[in-house]
Amino acid sequence: MNLVLQTTQKKVLTLGVSLLLFIGAFAQVKYSNKNAANLVVSGTSTLHDWDMKSAQGNCEATITLNAAGALTALNGLSFSTNALELKSGKGAMDKNAYKALKTDKSPNITYTAATSAVSASGTDYLVKTNGKLTIAGATLDAEITAICKVHPDKTITVTGSKKISMKDFGMVPPSFMMGTIKTGNDVTLKFDFTLSK
Repeated sequence: MNLVLQTTQKKVLTLGVSLLLFIGAFAQVKYSNKNAANLVVSGTSTLHDWDMKSAQGNCEATITLNAAGALTALNGLSFSTNALELKSGKGAMDKNAYKALKTDKSPNITYTAATSAVSASGTDYLVKTNGKLTIAGATLDAEITAICKVHPDKTITVTGSKKISMKDFGMVPPSFMMGTIKTGNDVTLKFDFTLSK
């Protein structure tokens, strides 16, 4: 009887350890970018194309890597940046852009993912997310796709872009030189940052 009980206990213990190792191999880990990001907002105008750049932005994500170090799931992601950090190098343009972005009342651009899907793309991973994007105080449903690369030190680089209609967010495309130079309605937000534990 004792031998049967000991054998059963050993099997349960072995099963428990195996289960813990399995769960540990697929543990969810919180990542962040330590407030460093490369952000570029690109647009057009009747005179020339333009860029506004920022090196500031906070991203937090809950990521699952398997025992082999492959990215298997993105269980939560949030990003925020202060629009006033975007600079073109031209004060007049920045002033008009901040007015269009309504930074006096809603200075932050944010994105929170509600759902995501991860698929392998060669040595990289294609991550498609759906969530809420807030710009100029307006919040809309948005799909954002990014390419993620897992490095040997387990840091993850994230790159991607999102085309945005200013009018969809209730923004008036800025103009300059008393309205003689007008910007296009569509802009593209490009992002590039590194996540670490």
